[in-house]
Amino acid sequence: MALVRLQKLLSERGIASRRKAEELIIQGKVKVNGHPAGLGDKADPHKDVVTVAGKRLAQAEEPVYLMLNKPRGVVTTMNDEMGRKCVAELVKDAGVRVYPVGRLDRDSEGLLLLTNDGDFANAMMHPAAHVPKLYRVTLRAVMTDDQKAQFEEGILLDGRKTAPAELYVVSEEPADPAGDRPPRTVVEIVLYEGRNRQIRRMCEALGLPVARLKRIAIGGVKLGMLAPGKWRYLEPKEVRTLVMAAQVQKKIAAQYIKQGRGEGNRAVHSRRR
Repeated sequence: MALVRLQKLLSERGIASRRKAEELIIQGKVKVNGHPAGLGDKADPHKDVVTVAGKRLAQAEEPVYLMLNKPRGVVTTMNDEMGRKCVAELVKDAGVRVYPVGRLDRDSEGLLLLTNDGDFANAMMHPAAHVPKLYRVTLRAVMTDDQKAQFEEGILLDGRKTAPAELYVVSEEPADPAGDRPPRTVVEIVLYEGRNRQIRRMCEALGLPVARLKRIAIGGVKLGMLAPGKWRYLEPKEVRTLVMAAQVQKKIAAQYIKQGRGEGNRAVHSRRR
């Protein structure tokens, strides 16, 4: 097992945030094999004895990989200071602490990955990975060929051009001549990067109001018929597909890909109310 920075290890085990973990280390409350730890120190989660304020860190949990269909109105965080509903509430019956891999903004919905495997999460979110993500977007407008070309070629956001994307028009409905119904276009978009609210901001720059945004696939793994607010475990072949899409060189999630989980753990789980 590779050595892990203590701040990262404490954060993944739910002891404290990375910043708080640094404070604990500076205060001398973290020890590795009985010796006080320093900032930047690393430990082997499976061999070293790590204690925090005299209490031994629990052994690493079995790696878990989940797919959640995030509903609109839910924030992609494990704890929200404003009291808004967060994805943690939808996966609290998973039995282990997991955290989101990437984000979906509050008004967006669809496929969200969650895991307790830091290596897997980092591989999926690394800027060099370019894992394709497929979205179905409903626009309150009819998209022109020029707007489509601009979207695919890239648009300046925060002074930096977006990476080339793919856009396919699924359906178009012009406005009702009587004015009772606005124009409507449904498109599917493939992104290879993940900037903050990227699709919404790109559409806004082109004068295309977004009515609905749903992520339906990541790296070839599809949301399918999973109902809003429900989650399920990823199959080993799905985890393998994601790892291959991230094009990582080292072994990630190898044990899970090889052995998977018990059949009883692969059911779809509904959210608790």
